[in-house]
Amino acid sequence: MEIEQVLKASAADGSKLSGAQMVVAALVREGVDSVWGYPGGAVLPVYDALQENPDITHLLVRHEQAAVHAADGFARATGKVGVALVTSGPGVTNAVTGIATAYFDSIPMVVVAGNVPTTSIGSDAFQECDTVGITRSIVKHNFLVLDVAQLAMTLKRAFHIASTGRPGPVVVDIPKDVLQARGEFVYPEEVSLRSYRLQKDVHIGQMKRAAEALAQAERPCIFVGGGAIAANASHEIDALAKRLDAPVANTLMALGAFPGTDSRCVGMPGMHGTYEANMAMQHCDVLVALGARFDDRVIGDPRDFLSKGRTIIHVDVDPTTIGKRLRVDVPIVSDVKTALRAMLPLLGEATPDSIRRSRWWGQIEAWRAKRCLAFVHDEEVIKPQLVIQKLWDVTAGNAYVCSDVGQHQMWAAQLYAFDKPRRWINSGGLGTMGVGLPYAMGVKRAFPDADVVTVTGDGSIQMCIQELSTCKQYDLGVKIVSLNNRRLGMVRQLQHVHYRDRYSHSYMDALPDFVALARAYGHVGFRIDKPRDVEPVLREALAMKDRTVFMDFAIDASENVWPMVPAGSGLTNMLMNSGDIEY
Repeated sequence: MEIEQVLKASAADGSKLSGAQMVVAALVREGVDSVWGYPGGAVLPVYDALQENPDITHLLVRHEQAAVHAADGFARATGKVGVALVTSGPGVTNAVTGIATAYFDSIPMVVVAGNVPTTSIGSDAFQECDTVGITRSIVKHNFLVLDVAQLAMTLKRAFHIASTGRPGPVVVDIPKDVLQARGEFVYPEEVSLRSYRLQKDVHIGQMKRAAEALAQAERPCIFVGGGAIAANASHEIDALAKRLDAPVANTLMALGAFPGTDSRCVGMPGMHGTYEANMAMQHCDVLVALGARFDDRVIGDPRDFLSKGRTIIHVDVDPTTIGKRLRVDVPIVSDVKTALRAMLPLLGEATPDSIRRSRWWGQIEAWRAKRCLAFVHDEEVIKPQLVIQKLWDVTAGNAYVCSDVGQHQMWAAQLYAFDKPRRWINSGGLGTMGVGLPYAMGVKRAFPDADVVTVTGDGSIQMCIQELSTCKQYDLGVKIVSLNNRRLGMVRQLQHVHYRDRYSHSYMDALPDFVALARAYGHVGFRIDKPRDVEPVLREALAMKDRTVFMDFAIDASENVWPMVPAGSGLTNMLMNSGDIEY
């Protein structure tokens, strides 16, 4: 019986719902159709209640970490709240990495966790842990529900908090006896929290200051962060770029917020960003940061970044982010879409000074002429950059590209020119290995007809490789592009740059036969050793719409990601290749 029928029946005969039925009813009211999880004793009442509603599909993963990653990937691709369901004790602790990953990247998610009965809390009961305490520092908020009468309101608050303001994960911890208790289900249409107030209006004085600075800028630069994607502000960013005729740098978390193939896009800034993006960021006279947090991997040393005089305009929905790492001149607390909609009319109709702007673009083109992402093609050995370029060609740039963390992540970010937001799904802030395959599962669930590709490495893929079983069970036809260099590539590169080639434990001596392993899970596997076979195999794999395909590319093990700004250095202190390393 569907949950709405249960509710109607309960209202008719005066009966009440169990807490577990309330959880499912709340998910229905929130429009949730997919839940990722793994059952256990404390949360079995919810699993039993899920049987009553066929409109919600539960996808059984093989590890709770993957449940949260998959819900996370679903949320990143859709903008909706992802939902994961885990049991107490090890169920919660296994989910911690996934929760932290979502927290660092501000992803809307609700994690429902079962717990031991209220009478057992604090007694070191079987599979008991302090869920609230463990997750406190890696969530936007968490709740422990001790009374079934508070459950409906708590769930409404959880979804509200997760999806508004600066998004983030919310954990709702529910003891088993609360899930079994019965009560009236009254789900509110709206919720208001005294301690959680959202910024609705933009400070007009600050907007005028920002508009005036941008109108007078000779060398403006637009710096776009993940907050722009959360605010769905791509259209407004495009309008601002055209209005100012300014270069746009998309951070790792904002790829696709402004089209990567647009002539005004200078690429990704930061540690492995392009030469032109980093130089434009450093040498502009007015920098407008949109939903970015100036983190260490983007601007390097804040003191060096501030050594060049410029006006910095910082737009962010989270006031605690503004001024956190460096002083800004015009702080604006707002989501990016709202701010730009207010700012654009204030810029008026005047066009930028053509002579001064042409000088600025002339300088940018000179930086571009360095062709910092160029690589030497080899007829016998596969270069990883070639694989990404061919992937872009074969998919016409329209795929959802998920990534694990490492060198493969940076090559994909550098070379797959994302023209649309929410097509690049990766772990930024926490840098979590193993996310790629679960992310792809979440995206494929959301968009079953789309091409969904995971770019991974021989190290990362093994952290959640058991989810190949989940892909088989639910016919999630994802495509896996493994750039196999038999190394922990990014670790090895850091050892090359900073430790005089002392490669301590950054190699792999006992890799599985990934093709055979994929086939053992019921999927298709290819091993690719020659550059001439890269494009044909990609085309063949992508033509298999309903099959999961594992492509194991044997790449040049000596290849590194360039350019590179060493950690703690300034943006202009870029290593263009190994020849720039000074020990």
